[in-house]
Amino acid sequence: MLKYICHRLLLIIPTLFGIMLINFIIVQAAPGGPVEQVLAKIRGQASDVDMRLGGGQSDVQLHAMGTGMESSYRGAQGIDPAFIKELEIQFGFDKPAHLRFIHMIKNYLTFDFGRSYFRDQSVISLVGEKFPVSLSLGLWTTFLVYLISIPLGVWKAVRDGSTLDVWTSAVIVVGYAVPSFLFALFLILLFAGGSFWSIFPLRGLMSDNWADLSFYGKVGDYFWHLALPVLAMVIGGFAKLTLLTKNSFLEEINKQYVITARAKGLSEHRVLYGHIFRNAMLIVIAGFPTAFVSILFTSNLVIEVLFSLDGMGLLGFESAINRDYPVMFGTLYMFTLVGMVFHLLGDLAYMAVDRRIDLAASRT
Repeated sequence: MLKYICHRLLLIIPTLFGIMLINFIIVQAAPGGPVEQVLAKIRGQASDVDMRLGGGQSDVQLHAMGTGMESSYRGAQGIDPAFIKELEIQFGFDKPAHLRFIHMIKNYLTFDFGRSYFRDQSVISLVGEKFPVSLSLGLWTTFLVYLISIPLGVWKAVRDGSTLDVWTSAVIVVGYAVPSFLFALFLILLFAGGSFWSIFPLRGLMSDNWADLSFYGKVGDYFWHLALPVLAMVIGGFAKLTLLTKNSFLEEINKQYVITARAKGLSEHRVLYGHIFRNAMLIVIAGFPTAFVSILFTSNLVIEVLFSLDGMGLLGFESAINRDYPVMFGTLYMFTLVGMVFHLLGDLAYMAVDRRIDLAASRT
């Protein structure tokens, strides 16, 4: 066991390095960058001032006028090359790409993720500020998905082939096929002031008067804001786990030890919950770490945008749009590392709940 854990931990290093390298190369090849973002903003401000001055040259334009030297940056016409050079030094683009990548990895090994280009905050403080929102969505969604899917999967397995099993399977297929954001739009339209009722809020995780509320008032306000986004994610996420639970129970029901237990005269309730349940639930329970990571890291972006939740998904999206490289690569590094650790925990959970599984022996 210890040898397997050490092997997996050591494997994280080249895997993480490869992921960072591939993403760094892709980002470098993509058009646009932080320097061009700043230049575009400067030219946009200059154009606005120019329009207000009636077509004459603005102070911004006069200050930014250069010597006429060519620049490799799109939209750099009329900008002082010395100013562009200062931007390159500020963002670290005065160095070759391979040196920037090596410097970044060295800093990341000590968890120094630098500061955002366009926000006056460190990457760590930004993550600490936004992560609780995404964590709330991930934890409550995972909890409700398991709370719904396990009883429903057991019920469907016991009544396999019945009319209600067929109908619920149809609902599950719809939940599996339709993405979460479509359910979110439907919930907004129905319950958040879209066209029918305005019952739930559509912005943030707390009301403006949060500080004035009592403890129970704050708890109620928190769940009131969280209801629709979590419900949208639960509807889109419970289908797979329900089918996994049902299939796991069906597989166990047909095994020899169940037939033997029934032949001994045990009641169906005792056969189901005394023998089948603990064996069938092994794979479901052991998969919790992986399921949580999947829900936390893959389902939040569109939900956060639709419900105006200032979490990690929205932060990552805005950072990619603005080419805020420290935030992009810092969050990628942290979440890739966390994801791989959780996958390792998932494998260890499989071995813990089912002693028959020996991942170390099966490794080649």
